[in-house]
Formats: sequence, structure tokens, C-alpha cells
Amino acid sequence: MSRLPVILAITGASGAPYGVRLLEVLATHSVPTWLLISSHGWRLLAEECGITDDKQLKKATGGEWATVRVFDDTDRGAEPASGSARTAGMVICPCSMGTVAAIAHGTSRSLIERAADVVLKERRKLILVPRETPLSLVHLRNLTLATEAGALVLPAAPGFYHKPQQVRDLVDFVVQRILDQLEIDVRLVKRWGGE
Repeated sequence: MSRLPVILAITGASGAPYGVRLLEVLATHSVPTWLLISSHGWRLLAEECGITDDKQLKKATGGEWATVRVFDDTDRGAEPASGSARTAGMVICPCSMGTVAAIAHGTSRSLIERAADVVLKERRKLILVPRETPLSLVHLRNLTLATEAGALVLPAAPGFYHKPQQVRDLVDFVVQRILDQLEIDVRLVKRWGGE
């Protein structure tokens, strides 16, 4: 397959359904995906979605992972940690404020943080999906630093003009915006103007 993989990281910010739905769309549309989940991300998946392991996550995302590779977040020597491993960019969804801080300051304590650092240094697309609210001045400054370094901040803040009827519609609104930024042509929600 000639398409470059998208790195998808799930960290410990509330909003696990966004990450699960994004993974489902990527997997079911055969988009090559490198999946990284932090220990806090796993805790969040358990608490918000009842998902405790790869097997349950695979089932929750449609069961088809032919194009998904899972990496251990503690393995800082894995492929996503190297700039020579070409990717289509990275999405951290949801993205905790601790992860934002590490990215903004280049501390790279985990594979997720190192992969984000690599994506920035290689000038690839890094999409951060924070859900935190309200934001402190520290959060805002870290988000600004990450943006100045080249990241795109895409808050998990769904719109309502598409008249959502259920929670999934709100989740899909945010996931659609992420897919658009990745230039992946999948339509989940009605666009403004009736498209």
C-alpha cells in the first residue's frame, strides 16, 4: 500500500469516544494507522467506553484492523519515534493538557510525545484535539507554543448547525473536522449549506 500511515494517539483527557470513532473510521476505510495509547488513555477508554484491551477496542471499531499497527507507548525506539519513518502526520485525540505541555516544551517522555516531536521537526501535520474546559493561562500558553511550533489545535467542540440528534452526531462532527484536516475524503456529517 502506497499511502503513508496516520499516527493516532489516545491520551488521558476526557473524550475517549472521539478517539474510538476516529479509529473506527480510519480502520473501516483502510487508512494505514499507527495506534499509540498512553496508560492514562487506557484508563480513560475503560472509564468512558468500557474498553480495557486491544481486543475490545478492535471489536468497538468494527473488527477490521488490517491497516492498523499498535505500538507500546513505552517503546521510545519504535518507528513513530524516527523522522526517517515517513508518515502522513499525527492526531492526538483526545489530547491531555499534560501531553500538550510535553509537546510544547519538547520533553518527549513517551513514544506519543516523541512521535509528536518528530512530526513537528519533520514539518508534518500534527493535530491536537484537546477537550479540557475551562483553559488556564498555562494551558493557553502551551497551546500557543505548540501552534507556533507547527501544530494545529482542533478543540473537541462540536457545532450544532447540523441539528444533532444523538451523542454520536456530536462526536462525528469533531471527527469529520479531523478527517478534513488529514485530507481523508470520508463524509460523516452534513456540511454547512446542505452539502
